Amino acid sequence: MENNNLIQLKDVTRVYQMGDTEVRALKGISYIIKRGDLLAIMGPSGSGKSTLMNIIGCLDKPSDGKYFLEGQEISTFNKNELARMRNKKIGFVFQNFNLLSRTTALENTELPLLYSDVPSKKSREMALKALEMVGLKGRELHKTNQISGGEMQRVAIARALVNDPSLILADEPTGNLDTKTGQEIMEIFTTLNKEKGITIILVTHDPEVAEITERRVYLRDGEIEREEES
Repeated sequence: MENNNLIQLKDVTRVYQMGDTEVRALKGISYIIKRGDLLAIMGPSGSGKSTLMNIIGCLDKPSDGKYFLEGQEISTFNKNELARMRNKKIGFVFQNFNLLSRTTALENTELPLLYSDVPSKKSREMALKALEMVGLKGRELHKTNQISGGEMQRVAIARALVNDPSLILADEPTGNLDTKTGQEIMEIFTTLNKEKGITIILVTHDPEVAEITERRVYLRDGEIEREEES
């Protein structure tokens, strides 16, 4: 695999057993995502985009086929190995923020570092830097009930950034935000991609969100229907 390939999916399928029924959520997906890509995965409900995100994010494994991340065949990993890979290589941003209540922006941002061997002083420095990168300098000690939805999503992005990941996966990141705030959040992703070279995958059904990306992959019924480039 070429050094510039961050992700390679080879004929990836995912089958779920629902009682007596077999549901084929992914039907042989093959695709390459390069380092520094800014990509949207799109499709209607039931298209397989959440299943694909879970596999790319090391939250699930393919039923068949191969998934490589930075040259490592993730599809062979056990649960502990998947957890380590998630913590070291991948930052997640979700629609509902997934922040801890009654804790500060700084404490939420530091959270992924609790599962690594980073000393507490270094951990705090890394979290402060991540919060500054998303425009929250001076708001570090505000608790989650003292900040707006847009600021909560900025904290979530800072938390995703704190481990210096190879990849950020954002699942409907503007779904709970008004239009103006959503545009501000998308500008943060664009800046992180252009200036920091971070690979970002947005999972969305919103064409306006997808407009900022260089490539858009459309799924339907568990297969890649088409691809667009800007």
